[in-house]
Amino acid sequence: MNQQTKLNSQEQQQAQQQSASEQTQQETALEFATPEELLRHDALHTPVPPTIAHRLQESIAKTPRPPQSWWRRLLGGPNQ
Repeated sequence: MNQQTKLNSQEQQQAQQQSASEQTQQETALEFATPEELLRHDALHTPVPPTIAHRLQESIAKTPRPPQSWWRRLLGGPNQ
């Protein structure tokens, strides 16, 4: 009888752990209305590796500035 009680308590613990893990999985499931919303969420929660961030900064620094607009040249607006 004592052996059976131990088995029952172990079965109850396993059942509780399973239900707790199922609740956790259900709570973490997210639904997105659009693919863009999914990508925004993913971008916020995914860190950029440092090597890629460094290469991106170098690439941005190398890009030429766009030419001054025609109306700024005509009106003599401040240079950028």
